[in-house]
Amino acid sequence: MTDLATDPVLCTISEGIATLTLNRPAKLNAINYALADRMMSLLDLLETDRTVGVIILTGAGERAFSAGGDIHEFSGSVGRGGQAPIRDFVRRGQGMTARLEAYPKPVIAAVNGIAFGGGCEITEAVPLAIASERAEFAKPEINLGMPPTFGGTQRLPRVAGRKRALELLLTGDRFSPTRALELGLVNQVVAHDDLMPAAHDLARRILRHSSLAVASILSAVTRGINLPIAEGLLVESEQFARMVPTADLREGLDAWIERREPAYPGR
Repeated sequence: MTDLATDPVLCTISEGIATLTLNRPAKLNAINYALADRMMSLLDLLETDRTVGVIILTGAGERAFSAGGDIHEFSGSVGRGGQAPIRDFVRRGQGMTARLEAYPKPVIAAVNGIAFGGGCEITEAVPLAIASERAEFAKPEINLGMPPTFGGTQRLPRVAGRKRALELLLTGDRFSPTRALELGLVNQVVAHDDLMPAAHDLARRILRHSSLAVASILSAVTRGINLPIAEGLLVESEQFARMVPTADLREGLDAWIERREPAYPGR
């Protein structure tokens, strides 16, 4: 049985929603190697769990979503030199954020507090995010004499624009949830007590729809966003072609014609 006190990522499932909680509150949910590995294992399990349609990702405790990478552990890898810091830290972090970005089910970050460094990069990577009014963001890696390593130099400019991203990356300055909303980093800012209800409301609004259609939209956007528009349109066409023979598309069309709510398989 999993020890809830020591499990670095907790997982609960209810009504089609899996909630993953980064569970190192004494360390401000800093991302150590065990946490990253546990996250990847849970994502693998949930991908094939037909009872789960949406994932909500949040942090344990009252202070932090995640303060970023575990600097003490990372410093040890740097001290070993060679490929150790690349293998142990960079590849783990980039693998985790890439998995979240390309995940075939919607992932909603419920940012409940500090989201610095890797915590901010998780927020950049997931397709949807809601922030508490208590949330605080930063790209502080430059204070350590290094660039971000979990994808922050690539995703933040794509989300916020080159100049706005570079100001944050080159200064390490903290920024508010309101600023994160202006930059497009989060979808919504809510009162702290409304954070999880708002995340669940968004999840339920997604769960009304065909899981196959949801996956096809996620795939089309993730694959096409950095392609020239003509190539992106081919991706869109490909995803539609995948839906044509499915029962979900037939049910959606029939329900619209018959003016009733669709009853998708598995829902």
